[in-house]
Amino acid sequence: MTHQGKAFRAGLRLLLIGLLLALALGGLLTLLGLSLRIGAGLAGGAYALFAAFTLYFFRDPTAVVPTTPGAVVAPGHGTVDVVEEFSEPKTMGGACRRVSIFLSVFDVHVQQAPVGGKVFFREHTPGKYVNALRSDCGLHNENVLLGFDVTDPVGAPGRRVAVRLIAGLIARRIIPWVAVGTAVAKGDRMALIQFGSRADLYLPLTARITVKPGDRVVGGESIVAHL
Repeated sequence: MTHQGKAFRAGLRLLLIGLLLALALGGLLTLLGLSLRIGAGLAGGAYALFAAFTLYFFRDPTAVVPTTPGAVVAPGHGTVDVVEEFSEPKTMGGACRRVSIFLSVFDVHVQQAPVGGKVFFREHTPGKYVNALRSDCGLHNENVLLGFDVTDPVGAPGRRVAVRLIAGLIARRIIPWVAVGTAVAKGDRMALIQFGSRADLYLPLTARITVKPGDRVVGGESIVAHL
């Protein structure tokens, strides 16, 4: 599977950093007068909690991608909280439909391609770290915008969809795994957002949306619209 294991390796890097910090903390506590046993116990306990959360956060289940012709799948795991008409000029040429998905720190944060196609646009925009619970955080926060020329189903030439990956209050890094010119299959892994965040899906005005605010979706699996 494309990019399988990359999220796990990102988690391992954080675990290594956390281990070094835990060792430093244990040494500092010992210097402050605690016994080696107590200092090591406190640092080890903190690291165990950190390690458990990190392994949970960086889990990366393989999506069971639907084969329904023309179906658009959710780009991420989370809760739909906005379905509206929107304007996205860079990738959609203006008016489009927006389906916004909020990802809490307890959701899977690997992102999937919503359609089969080719990446024609990728742009990283630095920004703030407004709480991702705000549906307008994409206007302020660091984000990565990806545009896709749809190649499936056959017979839908010229159609485009886009995904904006948005950092949140805790998120500090968006790691895209695709570049302009990359061909993706529907449901392919395409990016990782580290910690709480949001994913906006932009669709043509003619798309038939099949989700509503409050719906839980699974990245690469849940059908959110039909082209």
